[in-house]
Amino acid sequence: MARASPRDRATLWWVRGTVFRAALAAFCLATPAAAADDPPASRGDDGLGVGIVVLNEHGVGSASLAQPYLDQMVAVAAAQNDWGAARGQYCTTRSAAEAFIRSQAPHYGILSLAAFLAMRQSYRLEVIGTVEVSLVGGQQYHMISEDAANLDACRGRTLATNHADDLRFVNRIVLAGSSKLADFTLVETQRPLLTIKKVLTGEAECALIDDAQLAQLPHIEGAEGVRSIWDSQKLPPMVVVAFPAAPREERQKFRKNLDHVCDGDGRTMCAAVGIVSLKPATGSPYAAVVAAYGP
Repeated sequence: MARASPRDRATLWWVRGTVFRAALAAFCLATPAAAADDPPASRGDDGLGVGIVVLNEHGVGSASLAQPYLDQMVAVAAAQNDWGAARGQYCTTRSAAEAFIRSQAPHYGILSLAAFLAMRQSYRLEVIGTVEVSLVGGQQYHMISEDAANLDACRGRTLATNHADDLRFVNRIVLAGSSKLADFTLVETQRPLLTIKKVLTGEAECALIDDAQLAQLPHIEGAEGVRSIWDSQKLPPMVVVAFPAAPREERQKFRKNLDHVCDGDGRTMCAAVGIVSLKPATGSPYAAVVAAYGP
């Protein structure tokens, strides 16, 4: 069998990331849920269902890619939490997630950090857990370049990024006072690999990428001279939250059982989609970024 080219290996990696992102939607079944103006207040088997929204911004692809994993995770989560029915939606944009929230009044959410910070007050979110992953980035950001020596050298020059859709998050949390996006001439992209390609083709002199994108640099043809010239602080992982619609007893049980989802029969399934662990948590791991983000 022919050896895959660097470009093919990079593409395969993003497909694996897509499978993981879709697999997070394993908590989401296709059973009808309650309308937003009549949120469920009892068990999932009362005909209304336990609603969960999964929002991983910058995600791509279709949840159908991970259907076998979805079925397994649904079985584990439903059995552990005594949910007779559930309803959920996997989203890659806030607009899609918020449409689901308004129409379905979900009980829980699995959110990327930026989305959590933006939505936590308006939806009165309570942190109940964290999601440690191995295939999805977002816990650290980097500035890369072929010729610039550091972040200061990139100021006033072209900067490619696919993370500029949330200026407040990037300025306050990622750059954290070291700079702001307005200091650069932005070259916005929609795809992670395209951001790096802009540097390789000379369309951008620098690029702001995340840890997942940085990990792929050695596998991208022609990227040998590209290096990280600035690193952000490490940020908290994706967060599991409860919405006000979740009854207290139900959310306590879900929080307690989070770290068992990847035990036993679920271990292989979690490893296959890049989940390291699901862990119960309170808001403390996120206190610093919540304060920096502001009300």
